[in-house]
Amino acid sequence: MTRELGDEDVPGWWQALGLPGLVDIHVHFMPDRVMRAVWRYFDDAQLHFGIDWPVTYRVSEDERVAVLDRLGVRAFTSLLYPHKPGMAESLNAWAAEFAARTPACVPTGTFFAEESAARYVREAIESGTRVFKAHVQVGGYDPRDELLAPVWGLLAEAGTPVVVHCGNGPERGRHTGPGPFGEVLAAHPALTAVIAHCGSPEYLEHIELAERYPNVHLDTTMVATPYLDGLAPLPESAIARLGDLQDKVVLGTDFPNIPYSYATQLVSLAAFGHGDDWLRAVCWTNGARLLGVA
Repeated sequence: MTRELGDEDVPGWWQALGLPGLVDIHVHFMPDRVMRAVWRYFDDAQLHFGIDWPVTYRVSEDERVAVLDRLGVRAFTSLLYPHKPGMAESLNAWAAEFAARTPACVPTGTFFAEESAARYVREAIESGTRVFKAHVQVGGYDPRDELLAPVWGLLAEAGTPVVVHCGNGPERGRHTGPGPFGEVLAAHPALTAVIAHCGSPEYLEHIELAERYPNVHLDTTMVATPYLDGLAPLPESAIARLGDLQDKVVLGTDFPNIPYSYATQLVSLAAFGHGDDWLRAVCWTNGARLLGVA
């Protein structure tokens, strides 16, 4: 696959690998008002980190679902996240309703550092939520907060994966970086965590967490794309170590909020040169295992 290929070529790409489609663990669907707020954030990207960030798939919810279907994304998440207390539970209710009417979407939940978190996370797990999102940067909370200790424990016991944005990209947060979440993993070593964006820009430190803990994975969201390489280049040594972590790397894209085509992510992964078995594991097997996809 070359960098000139576009989204219309994606089905042929995964078919050539002998796959039934793609599993994408890092897709965003949110209530319209929340999604519009996220898009406004990217509209102001020049103010935040000095570069434009045009959202490629800024279309209606139905159109976004249709795009994923045309691409052959057979299973995806609806990652969403609160930025203040009292918001997560209503987001979970919306996500459950969205998954119920969107067959390819895996029921997704989230949480905030608040007293009710353990209760509604337990209820979400019991009602069928199969993956959670924790956004340390946007939430502004400390993942080591004592209010979250029972949440991490519940997720670890259930084996339910949580996609965690804990790296310092694209903007440093109060509790981002590998240190704070690394302490969470030390306290909950069985936690099934997927580190978003491969921990950008601290790739090597987050890869080390995946090497150290049995259930820690890394998602490929934006990793090695020309856009992210302009902000936080992926070191050559990281590429080699990702090759060794074949069973712990899982496809993520950040759809719809990416400033390039969906195909660009697949092109960038293929350019690593780790071979078809690695691509099959990353683009289907690992995500299907984590999300419980047949």
